[in-house]
Amino acid sequence: MNILVFSTKTLPVKNYGGTERVVWDLVEALHLLGHRVTLLSGKGTQCDWARVIEYQADIPLNDQIPQDIDLVHFHAKFEPIDKPYVITQHGNSSGPIDENTIFVSKQHAENHGGVAYVHNGLNWDNYLQPNLAMKRERFHFLGKAAWRVKNVQGAIDITRKAGEQLDVLGGHRFNFKMGLRLTFDRHVRFQGMVDDRTKSQLMNASKGLVFPVTWHEPFGLAITESLFFGCPVFGTPYGSLPELVTPEVGVLSANEVDLIEAIKNVGQFNNHQCHEYARDRFNALVMAKEYVLKYESVLNQHRLNPELGTIISQFKRLDYNT
Repeated sequence: MNILVFSTKTLPVKNYGGTERVVWDLVEALHLLGHRVTLLSGKGTQCDWARVIEYQADIPLNDQIPQDIDLVHFHAKFEPIDKPYVITQHGNSSGPIDENTIFVSKQHAENHGGVAYVHNGLNWDNYLQPNLAMKRERFHFLGKAAWRVKNVQGAIDITRKAGEQLDVLGGHRFNFKMGLRLTFDRHVRFQGMVDDRTKSQLMNASKGLVFPVTWHEPFGLAITESLFFGCPVFGTPYGSLPELVTPEVGVLSANEVDLIEAIKNVGQFNNHQCHEYARDRFNALVMAKEYVLKYESVLNQHRLNPELGTIISQFKRLDYNT
């Protein structure tokens, strides 16, 4: 199959860029599966395993797609084209939703009135390989701490009440929108926006991910990355989390007391089991194979979402009991 992957970003990513990392790893995995891949993306993109075309914002997209392409996979804003296509919806949307949209979790699809989804996968060879025998002394939170729905304050409160220490990856003590966080005690260290190596080192030394989100998390790469480094997950049962976090690798509850008790008993979880679960289930090759099935369905003139229902409010705050 000759597939064009469309993203307006420059690839590969230089910093975190979760969505772009997924796109990059998908392109490589499709290549490894024997498909011809063209990457239409931002200026400066370089790729050894795909034909690269620089995206021109001032030229109609349809005019930038080579004639030999069988299907276009959108990871950017959709515009009508002459070729068969699929669209990955990476975040929450207020619509409208196209019938060939692919969501990143089952709940994500259902929340948008659809049924088609593919879980995100990553090429774990691009990460530092975890030392699962390493002594672990702190927990961590990973995400955009400036978003209230990510509930970094909940993670801070849970670890404080449990008598545990916390590293916050992706946030600062002071945020102009949220003010000064109530974290003058020494149990929290704000690491800011960490690079890949620092992030990997901190997760490798972590007892677990504390992730009490209060919104419908579409997927949550923080979850699978943390599991890969042997970290069980302690979070709320919203969005994709029940699909990603099984009882063997974490605890989900909307009740703070439950999560406090769970992290006090973190020793019940096996670091090796967490690592192997993420490595085997959420890798780029698994993701690519699932996408190929969706491509084939579209090429056979099937609609990925035969009927589209009601879209939920994307930022409706969900229950969290303290």
